[in-house]
Amino acid sequence: MDLPDLSAFDAARLLNEGQCSSVELTRACLERIERVEPRVRAFVTVLADQALDSARQADQARAQGKIASPLMGVPVAVKDNMCMRDAPTTCSSKILENFIPPYDATVVQRLTAAGMVVVGKTNLDEFAMGSSTENSGLFTTHNPWDLERAPGGSSGGSTAAVAAGEALLALGSDTGGSIRQPASLCGLVGLKPTYGRVSRYGLVAFASSLDQIGPITRTARDAALLMNVIGGHDPLDSTSWPEPAPNYCEGLDRGVRGLRIGVPKEYFIEGIDPEVEAAVRQAIEQFAALGAEAAEVSLPTMPYAIPTYYICATAEASSNLARYDGAHYGLRVEGADNIIDMFSRTRAQGFGAEVKRRIMLGTYALSAGFYDAYYMKGLKARTLFKRDFERAFEKCDVILGPTTPTPAFQLGEKVDDPIQMYLCDIFTTPANLAGNPALSIPCGFSAAGLPIGLQLIAPLFDEARLLQTAHAFEQATDYHKARANLAAD
Repeated sequence: MDLPDLSAFDAARLLNEGQCSSVELTRACLERIERVEPRVRAFVTVLADQALDSARQADQARAQGKIASPLMGVPVAVKDNMCMRDAPTTCSSKILENFIPPYDATVVQRLTAAGMVVVGKTNLDEFAMGSSTENSGLFTTHNPWDLERAPGGSSGGSTAAVAAGEALLALGSDTGGSIRQPASLCGLVGLKPTYGRVSRYGLVAFASSLDQIGPITRTARDAALLMNVIGGHDPLDSTSWPEPAPNYCEGLDRGVRGLRIGVPKEYFIEGIDPEVEAAVRQAIEQFAALGAEAAEVSLPTMPYAIPTYYICATAEASSNLARYDGAHYGLRVEGADNIIDMFSRTRAQGFGAEVKRRIMLGTYALSAGFYDAYYMKGLKARTLFKRDFERAFEKCDVILGPTTPTPAFQLGEKVDDPIQMYLCDIFTTPANLAGNPALSIPCGFSAAGLPIGLQLIAPLFDEARLLQTAHAFEQATDYHKARANLAAD
């Protein structure tokens, strides 16, 4: 297996044993980027020189016996809505096309402190609003498993980069499924931590009460290693959980014997692809064979997840995106007659159609006479989602279901139908609304050879249980070992 196709854990082992250097590993990823990027288009910015400098520093530190972390010297990609000093942070939007932040996001600082090698910033749906990366204001990313299909979104660039071997790990952000949904469509592990577990300082806000940064990896062990780097309290984020994060690698091998797995009846609904349902039910049987106990639970508010999410998220987006007006930073349209004209023309030219749609929906939901009817009811509904999960977890330890209703869909298939696109996140949004940690792992393939994802949800701040459960499944199956044909090209 080529170096870029290794898991991060295996690559780190080679580095520690002296079988390869960080420079060799980084060069291998950069060569893969050069070869496949014209077809995949995962990166907005490739930081080749900076990455090689970081790799040399990692090799020098290792030679001196200074090991900053188990992932020191391992290449990682960062979604382009996380600020990085002296590198563009565009959010894949024309309104920020030339914006270079003066500081690093906390997660980027932690990657650097761990000695990891950032190879580039990845494409996304503009301001993380979308489920296919077709809403990027710059270009469309392609799924490495089938270049005619979407990689998912909004973290489609990060998932495509890892699936294609352009990086061994990546960071994404998840507001309504934007880590888990593309991880499912690209055959990867994607973890949305509990809200507050990972600092949002330096993450460009979409919906502040829903956004969460998390790892996109090839295995549960890789996700645990990356969570050990990025998790934990940050005084710069007022919503950061004040308690220290645990070591997520401890307990990975405990297995699932006696684990109570809840299967919500609402997750097997009309419209779910039969191949997805079959793969998930087969996964349930696999867990039973490993000693877990499956039982039906109910999440009765789940049918209201999409409308609740698109009220709360768009309302917060309309407020957060008001700052992009041409007066402070980013795009400014010249030749305006007055400041109001400049505001209007800058936003009209700088924002794409989906971002404009969500700003208008959110502004309407917050407007006088409609605030109580929409946004306030959305907030109350979120409380009901939280209670549903609390009741379900009285009967089980982990909730299991499909990550997405279908495998990867064709590019162009849903982009002109917002409702169909929004329904791609029907199984993922409840965890965001309630704040619970949730993870997607590969659990099978369609007849067309496309990955299918299994979603696991745990009680608040119990990411360790998710990773332990996912790791046990991986030890009994080979789905996580498969690689996209493009990556092997």
